[in-house]
Amino acid sequence: MSKLGSELRLAAASRASGSVALPGSKSISNRTLLLAALSAGETVVRGLLRSDDTAVMLAALGKLGVNVEALGGDDYRVFGCGGVFPVAEAALFLGNAGTAFRPLTAALALQSGQRCYQLDGVPRMRERPIGDLVDGLALLGTRIEYTGQRGFPPLIVSGRTQTTVDRIAVRGDVSSQFLSALLMALPLIKSKVTVEVVGELISKPYVEITLNLMACFGVVVERNGWREFTLAPDAAYRSPREANVEGDASSASYFLAAGAIGGGPVRVTGVGRSSIQGDIKFADALSAMGATVSMGDDWIEASLPAHERLTAIDGDFNHIPDAAMTIAILALFADGTTTIRNIASWRVKETDRIAAMAMELQKLGAGVVEGSDFIAVTPPSGGRLASGVSIDTYDDHRMAMCFSLVALAGVEVAINDPACVGKTFPGYFDAFRSMLS
Repeated sequence: MSKLGSELRLAAASRASGSVALPGSKSISNRTLLLAALSAGETVVRGLLRSDDTAVMLAALGKLGVNVEALGGDDYRVFGCGGVFPVAEAALFLGNAGTAFRPLTAALALQSGQRCYQLDGVPRMRERPIGDLVDGLALLGTRIEYTGQRGFPPLIVSGRTQTTVDRIAVRGDVSSQFLSALLMALPLIKSKVTVEVVGELISKPYVEITLNLMACFGVVVERNGWREFTLAPDAAYRSPREANVEGDASSASYFLAAGAIGGGPVRVTGVGRSSIQGDIKFADALSAMGATVSMGDDWIEASLPAHERLTAIDGDFNHIPDAAMTIAILALFADGTTTIRNIASWRVKETDRIAAMAMELQKLGAGVVEGSDFIAVTPPSGGRLASGVSIDTYDDHRMAMCFSLVALAGVEVAINDPACVGKTFPGYFDAFRSMLS
């Protein structure tokens, strides 16, 4: 593997095997940092992901007056502010980190007193919708101003006036981050509030992560299925003293897929059947395609029996939209047409992932049918992928990591802008290279 400027070339490979210790989960890391900051007391966070997205969260918390001490390695001590940020005015740049932008918008909007926070990010963040979250917050007396296109960042957040509203609604069919952001911020207002979800709630496992972590910090949310969530008036975050971040289950998908494509076995450690992350369900999809998958409390392993091929599947992947991208690449190695359904949320991620995936898969010779909320992928006739293809990544870390798997088809592939993996997994390509032969 050689790197030339902003392009990284992966040599043709035929096998993958080995073991990878996963970096911390982005979703858990940024939620844990915010909850620790909002808590009373100090929290030692162990195994925090060190990446672009967590860096912007750490920088934002610092600008808000929250003291975070690096303890060495991936461990940090967060000195909680008890729900009130010490700094009342700040300009925050949050890159393209939805796990930082959406929750911080809610937490800052529910601060009381004279406040003025400016929130902005990269150009793509200005294209990612936030209007449904802002509308939900407005019912609580918050003051949020759009400084560009209505419904999208950048924002000016001026805090909250008092209101007695005890029920608000939020759409669930655009991003589960809107609901998660509201739930994490609501203990700040010290009154009973019920959140009603309008429409189908997508990416439910990510809301489960939010509820699990809130409970770890002392706030248990009463729920009525996936339709209503109620916060008690005495809800308040308390430090658990120590919080451990699981390995990232979304990142696990690339290595497990490599085990299935390249024979394996490939084992990932740091996540397993005890995980609170929904993306471990990727293992079920891998099994359905014919791979051999085994799992322990904190590890998962995948392989494919000699002379066997993967089989195409057709399924609803609304619950694991990030890991579902890896299934689109596995489709290149499967007999038949693989259809990935109910993934409209791909359209509003780091890039329009349905359009981007379709474009790059076609470069490799695949047959692709693209719909508003689905993608169907058929391997090239004869099964041979085009060699030497240059893959555009659209400043999307998951595009870069997914398409690295193409090398296991025995063809060279070039990944443009490989540094975009720094969003969640800066060491990804070194880890991937370590298992190829």
